[in-house]
Amino acid sequence: MPKPRYAQVSLENTPYYHCVNRCVRRAFLCGEDTITGQSYEHRRQWIEDKLLELGTIFAIDICAYAVMSNHYHVVVHIDQSKADSWSDKEVIQRWHQLFAGNLISQRYIKGVVLSKPESRRLDTSITLWRERLMDISWFMRVLNERLAREANAEDGCTGRFWEGTGIIG
Repeated sequence: MPKPRYAQVSLENTPYYHCVNRCVRRAFLCGEDTITGQSYEHRRQWIEDKLLELGTIFAIDICAYAVMSNHYHVVVHIDQSKADSWSDKEVIQRWHQLFAGNLISQRYIKGVVLSKPESRRLDTSITLWRERLMDISWFMRVLNERLAREANAEDGCTGRFWEGTGIIG
């Protein structure tokens, strides 16, 4: 029986993980569809570009990756000390590269002086975002969502593009 991801990831045991993600519905990730002759090779660059971009935002280093016709592998290193070293402002700026944040974080970045309750709320958000910025699930979520949207738009379809993400120790 498969284990949930939180039960598979233990930074005390190892910060290195091998993740695999596979397409559904006979979708092509890259390569050429021998039936239709259509080439999807440009999608390889989509994955590489997004992996390398996310490696600069998350406290997750990309050690190795391989992109196949219907799946990809990525070996990552979770760098908890890097995430712990970030200032609160840096955590917010990194999170804002991925998501809009919240009204309080947006005001903080603009230099607005926050009230004590707003500061406490922001501290709670920063703690959560710091954890997420070193979380494999969040990393894979951000990577896969963008790729699925682009591939589905190109394929003229909707629905799932990926099977569940797998971690191989």
